[in-house]
Amino acid sequence: MKKSIRNLLLATLTAIALNGSQAFAQEKSIVVSSTTSTEQSGLFNYMLPIFKMKTGIEVKVVAVGTGQALDIGHRGDADVVFVHDKPAEEKFVEEGFSTKRYEVMYNDFVLIGPKSDPAKIAGGKDIQVALQKIATAQAPFVSRADKSGTNAAELRYWKGAGITPSSNQSWYKETGSGMGPALNTASAMNGYILADRATWLSFKNRGDLVILVQGDPKLFNQYGVMLVNPAKFPHVKKAQGQEFIDWLISKNGQDVIASYKIDGEQLFFPNAKK
Repeated sequence: MKKSIRNLLLATLTAIALNGSQAFAQEKSIVVSSTTSTEQSGLFNYMLPIFKMKTGIEVKVVAVGTGQALDIGHRGDADVVFVHDKPAEEKFVEEGFSTKRYEVMYNDFVLIGPKSDPAKIAGGKDIQVALQKIATAQAPFVSRADKSGTNAAELRYWKGAGITPSSNQSWYKETGSGMGPALNTASAMNGYILADRATWLSFKNRGDLVILVQGDPKLFNQYGVMLVNPAKFPHVKKAQGQEFIDWLISKNGQDVIASYKIDGEQLFFPNAKK
């Protein structure tokens, strides 16, 4: 009898210890609202297990368009925001939703289209001239129309080209979707689309689509990261969120970002300021 009671006590203590360790493990996690490009390119699947192994912190990603990711931060429903729309990020800081923005990495946007290239833009170096030709030809163009960083960039380029496209025009298709689904739509339509290079490189359903315009300095695509302000939202996990940011901009984190490649091609280029 004594032995069975002892075993029962040991089992109970073990269960308590396990529950305690599980609760602690659950506490070692943060929520990061981020863009679809960081997820759909495969970067997070590559990078986050390395971070967790180093720190024990699990990163739970909510991958949406940059505008939605910032909205999540505005509500205090994330600990960290990791996006790519610098003007919107700077406004996020100015309004007190974060106290500092850190630059992490960059790549570029590319203009994708069908090999047949009905708008005759292949090989061009000016994104705005290319968009003018697409509008003149009324060639099918797919827009994410989801308030993402890519969508914000696309609208800036249209404005620079002196054109205001709308869904009322038959050639301009708004999807309201992430980069991957929008690329699927462009592939099905044989249409033109602006994409971040990282998602394009990881995209498999290309059909007849190819890169037609690249290399314009205006296509530069910077990513930034911010801790959601714990003074505004006390539940934000300040220490763990900052640890994630500090790792991203550290030599180790920057080296991990640089080492992520698809078919030997680097997708993101670290440029955190020392």
